[in-house]
Amino acid sequence: MHSFSNHIQLGYYGVLPFLACILASLILGSSEALIQAFTFYSLGISAFCAGILWRPGQQSMTHAVMAVLLVIPFPMMAFVGPIIVLAYLAICYPLILVFERGMPAWQDYHKDYHKMRFVLTSVLFVSHLFMIAQQFELSRTL
Repeated sequence: MHSFSNHIQLGYYGVLPFLACILASLILGSSEALIQAFTFYSLGISAFCAGILWRPGQQSMTHAVMAVLLVIPFPMMAFVGPIIVLAYLAICYPLILVFERGMPAWQDYHKDYHKMRFVLTSVLFVSHLFMIAQQFELSRTL
């Protein structure tokens, strides 16, 4: 068992609340509360993932700026609609992966970690698109 096995398990466990929100919306229908729960959880997880990019003393100034630029808009998300927030978050996850892959530490990670990051990023991107569609559906019925 390699040193990243716990990271990999935690990564997959971290997706479960996203999938639970999607499953609940499929069973119960579109709900403002489910979309908000999904969005709030996603904000927390994306901030956590963006924290991986922050490595003082181990990164170039460019990577440090990229890490900061991803999280600066978070407080401003309180002033925009849910579709914009979900779209921003949908874009954040692939950007975090791209930035992480560009860091020298990426080469030290196990190939299973690389696979897990790609799979989770893909699942989260599609999940956000689904919730955007749910928000559109909800706004049409109001």
